[in-house]
Order: sequence, then structure tokens, then C-alpha cells
Amino acid sequence: MGTSLVKGQNGPLSAPQVVVSMRSAAAADLSALLVTEAGKVRFDADFVFFNQPSAPGVELRSGAPAALAVSLAEVPADIAQLRAVITLDDPSAAFGRFAAPVVTVADPTGNLLYEYTIDGLDSESVVIALELYRRGAEWKVRAVGQGYAGGFASLVTDHGVSVDDEDADAAPISAATGVPAVSGDATVPGAQPAPAVPVAAPPTLAEPEVRTVPGEAALSFDKRGTLDLRKRAVAKVLINKSAFGIRAHVVLVIDKTGSMLAQYKKQVVHRVVDRMIPIATQLDDDGTLEAYLYARSFVKLPDIEVQHGEQWAQTFLHLAGTHEGIDYDALGARNDELPIMRAIIDALRPGDRPTLVLFFTDGGFAKKREIAELMRVASQLPAFWQFVGLGRANYGLLRTLDEMDGRRVDNAGFFALDDIDRVDDGELYARLLGEFPDWLRAARAAGILT
Repeated sequence: MGTSLVKGQNGPLSAPQVVVSMRSAAAADLSALLVTEAGKVRFDADFVFFNQPSAPGVELRSGAPAALAVSLAEVPADIAQLRAVITLDDPSAAFGRFAAPVVTVADPTGNLLYEYTIDGLDSESVVIALELYRRGAEWKVRAVGQGYAGGFASLVTDHGVSVDDEDADAAPISAATGVPAVSGDATVPGAQPAPAVPVAAPPTLAEPEVRTVPGEAALSFDKRGTLDLRKRAVAKVLINKSAFGIRAHVVLVIDKTGSMLAQYKKQVVHRVVDRMIPIATQLDDDGTLEAYLYARSFVKLPDIEVQHGEQWAQTFLHLAGTHEGIDYDALGARNDELPIMRAIIDALRPGDRPTLVLFFTDGGFAKKREIAELMRVASQLPAFWQFVGLGRANYGLLRTLDEMDGRRVDNAGFFALDDIDRVDDGELYARLLGEFPDWLRAARAAGILT
């Protein structure tokens, strides 16, 4: 028996070849978009459909049910995701009129690995069903289920595929599929590549369709409402910065030195965790936060999952004592940023997906020369460091990060929050995420990100 997925859920792919199949009560076609980290095709040949049935590592099989045969090892290294798309033959029809379509992932022998029933569709005639994506050296699958209100032409053009210059409504329509023909054809040499865009463009929806991750359904109605508002605030920032759809590993680092006593006693750090979770739901592949506490040394804590955020904070946010087998006193009461920073840097590899480090501290970075040199080394690697000052403190070195020389790209930002509770979500997320998309562009231009 395969694993049944819900919207937003993901899982590992251990088979080197997989077959993605689709079942639909209405006549429909299956296609695929091979996109880079920017969410765009490299050129029109990365769009697999009835008139262009193959791309490196991907073959559209004819017959019923519609299926995509994927050899993961043969997918080009600069392809980050394969997005499987279901399109109704009749573009005037809507998925909401029929039973929910089902997409499956199986190995080549037919053993079912995953099944996803795409519930909740309404007036859409096009849906991104699921995506196969890289996570380091491995591949994973994620249930997407994103209906596309703009129609098929909008979907493919938003992903960088060229369509005929005429108005999309007048584009040639396949009698078999009811979809517009693309201008680039696999049999025509010299098909024009899509213009390079450094980060993914937002979908053409009236309001961003935010990601839903496993565990959200376990929250109370009120907490789900708050989370949804915060996710939309995050999505708005990413859309405004042309970074909607980007995937990045999200790391949270929190200072647990003695000078942070008031921030712990008043549970300010607890509320920090609560407000960082929505960022992970929209950026991180797994929707979780990788978490650390640091003082003179550091400890890696269990990842923060959306449904357990409050419980996690109560369990692990302490300055002293022993909790869940962790000796907090042994971490020290004064700060030394070098060990935790080196640990994060050592885990980074050239060519990895981008990492966003959210580093909360009350300052006191004493080893200025060593930290500055470490940030120069880190500028060669695929991570952006967003430092945030909590409370009214002397942040010293942190205030000079933007002027630090000797770095390949500007890989760090800093701002201070005298009172995080007085900053609304829109402003907080704008400040937390404001420089990250700029770093993405610079890192790609410098060859740090592919």
C-alpha cells in the first residue's frame, strides 16, 4: 500500500525511476514543467506535453491512464523541480463539477508509493497536482493541489514557456487536449529560451495561495486563523520582492545568555518562535524550523513543527536546568557566536538550495575580527544570515554588517527590535525577508546558487 498524501505533505523518493499517473472523471491531460530553483523553465523544451512528449529524464506515455515516466538520475542538475500538471480537455469546464482527480507515484514495476486525491478544486480547469523536487542529493515528492485561475496559458507563461504572440485566447488549441500550442517545439531547432528571471514570479491569482503543511489541521480554529493571516503576510512580502514560490531551508538560532533573562521571563522568545513558524511554512520544503540555542556552546534542538510550536517553546526555551535530557547550564551564560556559526557553515555545501538563517540575539559579539572573517568565508556559501537584535542593547559589529568588505556577496542583514510585540506582522516579515530576495539574485549572479 502506498502512502496517502494531503495537500502540502511531502515524502522521500527512494526509487531511481518513478511513474506519475493521473485519474480523472473528466477528460483531462497530464503534462510536466521542469523548472530551476527560480521556478522557471530553462527553455521551452523543458515543457513536456502531448506535442513535445519528452525531455531529459522525463517521458509522457500515451494511453490511459496518462503517465509521466521519470528517471530521476537523468534529470539535468539545474532542474530543481518537476511539476506535474492536469488540464481539462474542455477549458470552459471546471474540476469542481467532477469527482476529485487523483495522482499517483509508483515505481516502474507498478508498486504504489504515493497517492494524492486533489480535493477542494472549484472553478479551475488547470491544477498543479504535485511536484518532484530535490532535497540535497535526494529527491522528494510534495502534494501541491494548486488550482490555476488564470488558465493554461497563464500557467505556462508564468513558468517561462513562450506562447504565440497573439492573445492567449486566440492561441492554437489542440483538438485532443484543448490547450494552447507553445511556440517552441522539440522538432524545431533554436527554440528561444525563456528570459532568465532570478526568482520565481507570483502566480496570477487575485490573492496568493499560501502553502498548507501537515499538522495545521491539528490546531484550534483560532490558531489556524492567526497562522493563516501570518502566512498571507509572509506571502505578500515574497510577492512584492518577486520571490513567491522560492524554497529555502530555514534555520532559527536563539541567544540563551544571561542577559536575555527578561526576554525569556516575559516569554518574548516564545512569541518569536510562534511568529517564525509561518516563514518556514512558506519557504522550507518540510515547513519546519531547524532550531538551535546558543551561549558559549550550542545545542541543536528538535525541529519545530507547526502543530507543536507552543509545546516546543515551553519544553525547550530555558536559560538553566536540565530539560528533556539537555543540560542548559553546560551551554554557559555568556555568548560566543563562533561555535554555532561554524556549525551552520560546516553543514553548507556549494550547490545546495538556499538557506535562510534567522539569528536572534541581544548582541555583545565580542570576537569581532573572527566573526567578520567567518562572514567573509560564509559569503561563498548558499546562505543568507538575518540577524535580529532583541531588546535595547549594544549590537556593535552587527550594525556594520552591510558595510563589511571582502565578501563575495552581501550575505547578512541586521535590524533591532526594541519591542517585538509592538511590531505588526506585516512590518516584521517585511524586515525579516526584505534582503533575502536581493541576496538570492546576487548569489545566482555570482554562481553561488544555480
